[in-house]
Formats: sequence, structure tokens, C-alpha cells
Amino acid sequence: MEEFKPASLVMSVAGRDKGKMFIIIGRIDENYVYISDGRMRRAEKPKKKKIKHLRIIETEIEFIAKRIEENGRVTNSELRKTIGNYIEASS
Repeated sequence: MEEFKPASLVMSVAGRDKGKMFIIIGRIDENYVYISDGRMRRAEKPKKKKIKHLRIIETEIEFIAKRIEENGRVTNSELRKTIGNYIEASS
């Protein structure tokens, strides 16, 4: 079973945001996580999303994991840059 944990890069597979990439910034319980992309879904107001509607792209992004571990938060620009770098690298 896949591990949905903070700092994982995920893609939405259902809902209005289908096909968009997000980073998990918090875990609520075994069924829900908080996701953010730094643009439409800012870190200050993350989206609550069911795990079954997400697919893991990258298990853990070390830089983001370190930021969340250090002070419990990450900036919108860091989220945008991380997602942008992944999209650029995979093209």
C-alpha cells in the first residue's frame, strides 16, 4: 500500500482538480490529507482531499519534508517551485 505522508507529490485523479499536481502538507486521518499547490490552493488554506482520489508521483520531497519538520509549514513559493521543477524535469 502506498504511503501518503506530508511532502509527497501527488496528482488528483478525481474532482474539479483532476490532473493537477499538489504536495501533501498534512495528514488528517487514514482517509484524508491536506494538499496545496501554492497557486490556487495556498498553503494557508489547503484543500482537504480523500486519499482514494490521489495518486502518488514522488514519495517524499526531501526539501519540503525538512521545511515541514523544522517549523511545521512551507511557503507558497516553495510549493510552486517544487511542482514546477518536477514538471520541467519530466518533460
